[in-house]
Amino acid sequence: MAHQSLTELDSVIAIARRGSFRAAAIDLGISTTALSNAIGKLERQLGVRLFNRTTRSVSLTDAGRHFVGKVGPALQDIHEAMEAARSQQATPSGVLRINGFATAAREILSPLILEFLRRYPQVHVDLVTEGRLVDIVADGFDLGIRTADLVPSDMIAVHLGRRRRYAVVASPSYFQKHPHPRVPPDLSAHACMRVRLPNGALFRWQFEKEGQSVQIDVEGPITLDEASLARIAVLEGVGIGFFMESDIREDIAGGRLVRVLEDWTPPLAPLSLYYPSRRNPSAALKAFISLARDFATSRVAAQPG
Repeated sequence: MAHQSLTELDSVIAIARRGSFRAAAIDLGISTTALSNAIGKLERQLGVRLFNRTTRSVSLTDAGRHFVGKVGPALQDIHEAMEAARSQQATPSGVLRINGFATAAREILSPLILEFLRRYPQVHVDLVTEGRLVDIVADGFDLGIRTADLVPSDMIAVHLGRRRRYAVVASPSYFQKHPHPRVPPDLSAHACMRVRLPNGALFRWQFEKEGQSVQIDVEGPITLDEASLARIAVLEGVGIGFFMESDIREDIAGGRLVRVLEDWTPPLAPLSLYYPSRRNPSAALKAFISLARDFATSRVAAQPG
């Protein structure tokens, strides 16, 4: 039998972990067709099927479970040995996989991630954004970006400085026709942007003042699942939106959006970059963490008060 490549073995582990050819192909950076062909070739060479496939699901066969149980630990040892070798590199290179909320990624994309790429052009950053919390180790990521209160306790965290806030805004044209809400319950008389969460639930706007917490299930003419789409609708005067302040800060400064209920949106936990403890982190990972620490220090120094 021909020797198997690490890519083929990684493919089996990725499909077993994700339970989906499509999700595994995205993780591996290849097409679903290429992944399916590689698994089919491996199964023919082994003489057994590793996966049961239907149009709706993928599961390991008994032979597949045995194969993954034997190959998985050995493959992890091989990758750790390769990481140990890469850690000796003088110049960071290779792929760095990062997972985070979309709002968090937008906040650090330009000042941290793109700056890192300018300094280390031999590194490729694979940035995956999603609303659900993931196990970055099990899902094959080097780093995660979440609010500090959501970082797992067994991870090493780098707090990225400045505390964050929500902002309630609408266009000047909207407020020419409607009064400013003074307290959160006033929103019931307004058209608001409804946002659907990744789990299908509608996001409830969260407010707090002087120890009093309020959650508002707003009503409005449209439901969206992405903050950038809601921002477009709000700029067009459709209604009031609820955003991370960092996403619409320039619109407020430029007068394109008007902020209300600011005294009901206190600071939130800051963002944190986090990663597992590794004896031999790659040169790329060490360089990114170093830049993140410098970035965090500069943000704290620049923050008023």
